[in-house]
Amino acid sequence: MEPTAVRRAPALPRRITYGLIGSLLVLAAVSWWFTDDRMTGMDMGPGTEPGSLWFWVSSWVVMMAAMMFPSIAPMVLMHRRIQLGKRDRGEAATGATSVFIGGYLLSWSAAGLVGYVVLWAGHEWSPGFLGWDSAGPYVAGGAILVAGLYQLTPFKNVCLTKCRSPFEFLLTAWRPGRIGALRMGVEHGAWCVGCCWALMLALIALGVMSVGWMIFIAALIALEKLLPWKTVANRSIAVLLIVLGLGVAFAAEDVPGLTVPSEAAGPAMPM
Repeated sequence: MEPTAVRRAPALPRRITYGLIGSLLVLAAVSWWFTDDRMTGMDMGPGTEPGSLWFWVSSWVVMMAAMMFPSIAPMVLMHRRIQLGKRDRGEAATGATSVFIGGYLLSWSAAGLVGYVVLWAGHEWSPGFLGWDSAGPYVAGGAILVAGLYQLTPFKNVCLTKCRSPFEFLLTAWRPGRIGALRMGVEHGAWCVGCCWALMLALIALGVMSVGWMIFIAALIALEKLLPWKTVANRSIAVLLIVLGLGVAFAAEDVPGLTVPSEAAGPAMPM
């Protein structure tokens, strides 16, 4: 660790700040476009089939870039700020900030593989009572309810604090060089997975191929990571998810934007 390097990091010039933020937003916008183009007509509602492993992984990585890049901007700016200070002393590693972002996506890719296994196993081995005309609405609503309750747990609070505090995270996690940047990116991504896995569970329960629900969950993630009122944002999202979970469980037809599986129509997922 190099806490001194973190403390002495100079302020970023505006052109670098705006350039980094602009780059992240452009990459997010392109990822949203790609995601929308690829998933049009594939929303089958809660528990949509994941398709082939390659289709899922490639779609998931792009989806994470679309959903997460705006909210990790403060962490990326702080990492670049430290690199700028080290460059002035001839110690910076070229491309370290890009490697840091790559490590972040690597953690989310691993989380996506877990999600694939869960969805695949559910479709392969699920008993008939999990159908939407049986216990399906209660399972989907229960998953969203779990996401809401997780918002109130101490572990969620710890992970969210790590995600919201770039200076604090890098002060304790700093590693030099590109390998160090990769390790820091993976570590930050792991904290982010710990913070947001339940929100991704809610997305799967609502329809993981629905761009509308992706935008909804991405907005929740951005609000709780970027708003200055952490507790208010966290508790408000918890209440919203709990209400949404109850709505899916007991009045799915009245939930705006929800594709009820029995009414879903569109091409089959590529297998």
